[in-house]
Amino acid sequence: MTDFRANGRRALVTAGASGIGLAIARALVEAGAKVHVCDVDEAALARCREALPDVGTTVADVSDEAAVDRLFDGIRTGLGGLDVLVNNAGIAGPTAAIEDIDPQDWRRCIDIDLTGQFLCARRAVPMLKQAGSGAIINMSSVAGRLGYAFRTPYAAAKWGVIGLTESLAKELGPSGITVNAILPGIVAGPRIEKVIGARADQLGVTYGEMEHEYLQKVSLRRMVTAEDIAATVVFLVSPAGRNVSGQSLSVCGNVENL
Repeated sequence: MTDFRANGRRALVTAGASGIGLAIARALVEAGAKVHVCDVDEAALARCREALPDVGTTVADVSDEAAVDRLFDGIRTGLGGLDVLVNNAGIAGPTAAIEDIDPQDWRRCIDIDLTGQFLCARRAVPMLKQAGSGAIINMSSVAGRLGYAFRTPYAAAKWGVIGLTESLAKELGPSGITVNAILPGIVAGPRIEKVIGARADQLGVTYGEMEHEYLQKVSLRRMVTAEDIAATVVFLVSPAGRNVSGQSLSVCGNVENL
């Protein structure tokens, strides 16, 4: 029988206290993993501890090298090592024409969405190698395979995540470590509501009109859920996904264009 469990696997989920990250943490716990999450939102971490009392938590900004070092030092002590890294942390970045984007906003988006994944991977890999195998899952986006007008920092970062993923899959494969990227599409929740609202304001249309336009670009004409993303993560870290590596897996209902 195919094994979709993650029994005993020690996992870190970045930005794991809410949204997609919390759904991933919950799904991994239900699959038998030992989970630690980090987040910048202390209130969200407190709610996470209430909902998932067996999950460890740390306040950490993945774009801060010193904070990432403290996070992984704590994981080594608390979990005794690591088998799974889920690089989930990310921000939407600005919605604006390229000439109107503040360079500081550009750098912040790249620092969190791309450099943060590098900083976590560089500390996780020695632990995964010590464990003898492991899995890294990097959160990209359909914006990582399609151009995205007026969202250039976000798209650039997510394209970079694909390059990071494919390079690490080749580098770490001989050590028995799988590396994959998940490309969510339009994920229902507060984050996409802000994105759609900002674009609607920019174009001078209603939120409902803008949402309809977004969904017309999806073959299945619907949004995906955080739980859809979480289920894919569980598959990739389970024995069932042990031979899947170097892949960019779109969980998006087939977004045709952006």
